[in-house]
Amino acid sequence: MELVFIRHGLSEWNALNLFTGWRDVNLSEKGIEEAKEAGRKLKAAGFEFDIAFTSVLTRAIKTCNLVLEESNQLWVPQIKTWRLNERHYGGLQGLNKAEAAAEHGDEQVHIWRRSYDVLPPALDPKDPNSAHNDRRYAHLPADVVPDNENLKVTLERVLPFWEDQIAPAILSGKRVLVAAHGNSLRALAKHIEGISDADIMDLEIPTGQPLVYTLDDNLKVISKRYL
Repeated sequence: MELVFIRHGLSEWNALNLFTGWRDVNLSEKGIEEAKEAGRKLKAAGFEFDIAFTSVLTRAIKTCNLVLEESNQLWVPQIKTWRLNERHYGGLQGLNKAEAAAEHGDEQVHIWRRSYDVLPPALDPKDPNSAHNDRRYAHLPADVVPDNENLKVTLERVLPFWEDQIAPAILSGKRVLVAAHGNSLRALAKHIEGISDADIMDLEIPTGQPLVYTLDDNLKVISKRYL
């Protein structure tokens, strides 16, 4: 069985070196081309999908659409879920990474970005940019909507969707595409690859590059490769 992950193409805020998280920004022109090229690669390699999963953030949704369009599979059903959203960077969202490093120190910012269980500063729920004020999350209990997350918390919210939706789809024989974000995909990779808390800090998933897992009947990884 094969499973394909793709991190969204380069976003406008990626290009500006800003912390993005749950802020809903668009793909850059380069990101659009990355997503299209990913679709062409998947088509050339003969990949066909039965279902696609993505987040409720524009950059992932557009990436999913472009990948499917370029591979002549735009008709494939898509399921969108907040559980595949990027990690919530809390009060860092919207800040320039270099400026944050100058203010807080390179080491502290690196810990906020890459550590498994250290939380960044929280975003005030009353902030206009808080997810609490975004109607796409209005159906969720207030205590479920995050004000900040580390990778550990991100995995805790991604894992139920893996167990309830993605894994059963794979086990039923469906060919699955997951178009999401750097940290939600890192969380899933940690789970399916059995990566340690320490080693996950070194895992980086590049934008717009299809990551193909070959899995056994127990969803254990046999191999992984980028197209």
